[in-house]
Amino acid sequence: MSERIRIAIIGFGKIAQDQHVPSIAGNPRFELVATANRTGEGADGVPHFTSDEALLAAMADKLDAVAICTPPSVRFDIASRCIAAGLQTLLEKPPGDTLSEVEELARLAAEKPVTLFTTWHAQYNPGVTAAAGLLAGKRIAAMKIYWHEDVRKWHPGQQWIWEAGGFGVFDPGINALSIATRIFPGALFVREAILSFPENRQAPIAARLAFHSPVAEGPLDADFDWRHEGGEAWTIEVRTADGDIILLSEGGAKLSRNGESVAPAGPGEYPAIYQVFAELVDGHQSHVDVAPLRLTADAFLAGKRELVEPFEDPARG
Repeated sequence: MSERIRIAIIGFGKIAQDQHVPSIAGNPRFELVATANRTGEGADGVPHFTSDEALLAAMADKLDAVAICTPPSVRFDIASRCIAAGLQTLLEKPPGDTLSEVEELARLAAEKPVTLFTTWHAQYNPGVTAAAGLLAGKRIAAMKIYWHEDVRKWHPGQQWIWEAGGFGVFDPGINALSIATRIFPGALFVREAILSFPENRQAPIAARLAFHSPVAEGPLDADFDWRHEGGEAWTIEVRTADGDIILLSEGGAKLSRNGESVAPAGPGEYPAIYQVFAELVDGHQSHVDVAPLRLTADAFLAGKRELVEPFEDPARG
């Protein structure tokens, strides 16, 4: 299949506007033909609808695919309707609220059949692919994940992230876990976790995790925090048993080996995602990766809860 793929974006927030729209525009295989969002905001020059039901009713014969960029709490119902309509379906991260939801979507997509693509954008940094190659077959001496950012910068006024099921600090932290599951040369399990909940919120603002693995000989730790001020601190350092130090920084955008910069080639996160999506559609295949979501769920299962000071957001909408 080489014809253009007519795609709509459902959920038109910051990530859709900043990443999906330009990546679709930059890929000749795709044509953006509509958007849907519960507010009136949509992409210029294409029809906009206030619900996915309205989109599907009006454009059922004018669509081939959808990119679903809504909060995860409503994603299952939307994706189910799109799959039932025969649309190739791309899911922003995280692909759903629960593992059971994603597994059911995979079953529905296979039954239809259509492509289902669970995207983890951080995995598509060229440095992440290169790091996975450098670590393949290695035994690991230690790993340290440090993922700190300012929630007021990245989620100003957004309340869904603080509700039960909203992920809290795991909304960014799951990006780190997606990289870790991509580059780590063996199974990775949560041993213990400490989750810091603001007194007035239902989701954690910080988390400290310890992992174990049959291919590791030393500590494997992660530190997530949404109270960081200044620039973001997104790093993963892996030390191998034979002495290599592999460092991913800037969320996986930069890679070094033993202090020497490595500059792998690649189109970047979202352009790469749309390249892969086109290949999956052409091959009548799906790619459903739940490993980062499973580690997140395991952290909540294994986690000890501690209460910290209340969180207030003056930008609350």
